[in-house]
Amino acid sequence: MRRQWLTIVWVAAVVCRQLGAQSAAGDSAEVHAGKGAELMLNQAFAAAQAEFEKALELNPKLTRARLQLGTCLFAQGLNDEARHEFERVQEESGESPATDYYLGRLDLLSGDAKGAIRRLSKLVSNAAFPQAAFYLGMAYVAAEDLKSGISWLEEAAKQQPRDFRIHYRLARAYTLAGRKEDAERELKLYTQYIGDQKNTETMVRDCNTALTSQPIERVREACMKLLDPNDAEKLVLLGQLYGGAGQFSDAIEPLKRATQIDPLSFEAWHNLGLSYFRLERYQEARQPLERAASLHPDYFGTLNLLGATLYMLGDDRAALPVLERAHRLQPDDRQIAEALENLRAAQKK
Repeated sequence: MRRQWLTIVWVAAVVCRQLGAQSAAGDSAEVHAGKGAELMLNQAFAAAQAEFEKALELNPKLTRARLQLGTCLFAQGLNDEARHEFERVQEESGESPATDYYLGRLDLLSGDAKGAIRRLSKLVSNAAFPQAAFYLGMAYVAAEDLKSGISWLEEAAKQQPRDFRIHYRLARAYTLAGRKEDAERELKLYTQYIGDQKNTETMVRDCNTALTSQPIERVREACMKLLDPNDAEKLVLLGQLYGGAGQFSDAIEPLKRATQIDPLSFEAWHNLGLSYFRLERYQEARQPLERAASLHPDYFGTLNLLGATLYMLGDDRAALPVLERAHRLQPDDRQIAEALENLRAAQKK
């Protein structure tokens, strides 16, 4: 029974689910919020917006759905609409780091540099918002406080040295401050990292081509170009490429390294757990999947996979709330419904 369910859960976790018509039982705020969360991870923001709007029609007090709706609107450049949602979240639940971050960025975009500084300055020590220092630096420059702006942009460059946008903004700030040599240095770094991004795109294409058409020896030769031990994004890409080709053993090490240098990367944790799961190393899959679920609690794929892992480990007590959460997000999933029924029956005994 457990093995049969495991196979189906694996397919559900890897393949993007088709979002067809839902039954009446599936037409709930939780279901629409769950769909929206999955669509957001695929950057399908317009479709996600529609799901969050449906969720809020059914339950206007579902605050996390309103916050995610605001994020979708922001991603599409619908700034006035996004501000309305974020401000409503604050009215209903009080200020939070997430609303401060997005409202701070909206203040910056609207020319309210002082408002942006007030909001973003609260977040620069919060690891969940690694871009805060960058936008705070931009806000200070916009407020004509070049000294503070340069200081925060320099801090942002230390935190994310490969982000070409930071070097471009630093070059402009140094130019305004009359620091010609510093500006030239930053422009060179900007050009270098723009080139690195283009090279990464080429390496991804080469690796993917090798994985689909060449023997494993040639595959490793092509794909190892992405193995940069200090670049979490490249490491996640490499792990995903290996996983997509079924080379899960090769995916483990780059994904482990990615979680070490970027502990807030949902993609790194999820794909690491998924790789262990596919290799039937369930005990090792547990912690990465739990971490991924803590970062994105509404992502059905992770909950589905974590529930299957706990189920296979025989930890039914831990599996039950995870599967209940997944079931609320996808109530028409028969396999999860059957697994829940079995678990509940076992607990009664």
